[in-house]
Amino acid sequence: MKFVFEVDLDDIGDTAKELGRILRYWGGNLHHYDLVPGDGSVVYDSAYRETGRWSITG
Repeated sequence: MKFVFEVDLDDIGDTAKELGRILRYWGGNLHHYDLVPGDGSVVYDSAYRETGRWSITG
């Protein structure tokens, strides 16, 4: 299995602060997923704009 987490950093303002918030939010919701191939979701910034995606691949 492979875990892929991709975030576009071009338009997220304070990069370190925003990326930290994105990772904390995602980590806090991790228990909602089985983490099996095919799982994945869109990643949002603090303004709730789509800024990336994570996925589990086989």
